[in-house]
Amino acid sequence: IMATVFPAGQAIVVGGGLGGMSAANTVVENGGRTVLVDKSSFCGGNSTKATSGINGAETKAQKDAGVDDSIALFTSDTLKGGAKKPELVKLLCGNSGADVDWLVEKFNLDLSLLARLGGHSAPRTHRGKERFPGMTITYALIQMLEKIAERTDKARIITKARAHRLLMNSAGVCVGLVYEKGGLDFQEHGPVILATGGFGADFTQNSLLAQYRPDLMHLPTTNGEHCTGDGIKMGEAIGGKSVDLEWVQVHPTGLVKPDDPDAKIKFLAAE
Repeated sequence: IMATVFPAGQAIVVGGGLGGMSAANTVVENGGRTVLVDKSSFCGGNSTKATSGINGAETKAQKDAGVDDSIALFTSDTLKGGAKKPELVKLLCGNSGADVDWLVEKFNLDLSLLARLGGHSAPRTHRGKERFPGMTITYALIQMLEKIAERTDKARIITKARAHRLLMNSAGVCVGLVYEKGGLDFQEHGPVILATGGFGADFTQNSLLAQYRPDLMHLPTTNGEHCTGDGIKMGEAIGGKSVDLEWVQVHPTGLVKPDDPDAKIKFLAAE
């Protein structure tokens, strides 16, 4: 989500997972300045936990491997899988190949291993030889932004910073945000990009989970404890509309610690 205000000296990114890191790196790549805030003590979010890989159609890796795939086929598979917003499917699938190629070219990542996962008509899930592709991909982007922040004034990364309010001007335009760090509030000004993830780890009574899927409140989650819907709540507080919040994914298998079987936060046992 991006709130636009021009001219601006910087773009503010909220969230340090793969979405936020992609946004921040893209801003810098295009000559802009960025500040990224994340409420955890380190960046990465849930993106670092992804174990399968990243999907893309018409990628260079597919062409090199002789895989016959297309954006149209990926789009068709996604719609068949139950996606209800064709315009979002078109964006997701249409950009997927270029996005994977960007990761390979800009961040020197190996994503040459291809797998065909459930619901896909072609091998289009990309990964390297590492066991945890999500961690490998996300860390490459974090390291790039950290390097830029160390060497230039084009980027800043602020951790342990909990964004909690979007700033509006008299015309009703979002012009910045307020975040809390160490018990004090600070402000940043500029367009805001929300890449704050979901809300599956918020079990409080006023959570989005309680509001939209109270039937799932009793289940444990494999989300990090940071997934509490902060960005969605901030957007709604200034009149932003949300869609499809009732679609919460439930995975059948998780790893149970024998000495703490009822822990609400668990590790995912992937396919």
